[in-house]
Amino acid sequence: MSIFGAIKSAIFGHPAVQASPAPQASAPAPTPTATPTPAPTPAAAPAAPQEIDADAALAKIAHSKGDPDLNWKTSIVDLMKLIGMDPSLENRKELATELGYTGEKNGSAEMNIWLHEKVMERIRTGK
Repeated sequence: MSIFGAIKSAIFGHPAVQASPAPQASAPAPTPTATPTPAPTPAAAPAAPQEIDADAALAKIAHSKGDPDLNWKTSIVDLMKLIGMDPSLENRKELATELGYTGEKNGSAEMNIWLHEKVMERIRTGK
């Protein structure tokens, strides 16, 4: 599994995030009247990607862990620590390669800020 895939799984597979499923609407009872069958409607266009509240999911994880003193909202290292991943430079280099970072992969602030922004963007958009 890719590093980014592991990040997504760690966030959205976390028990604190999966607390309760969304309620499902019940189907209306069929009417007993005899009505003509309508012509089939054309298939609907695929829905646009839905924004996911990654910040809320991460806040739930932080709260479930006693709100540790981690700056996960701006730090890729702290984000990885929060979800139980190894934030080593080796893993961040691999993540940078995976997400298409073209700068020097030396653990610089520039690389880490880019990684955090890209990870949050991709988690929020579900891509």
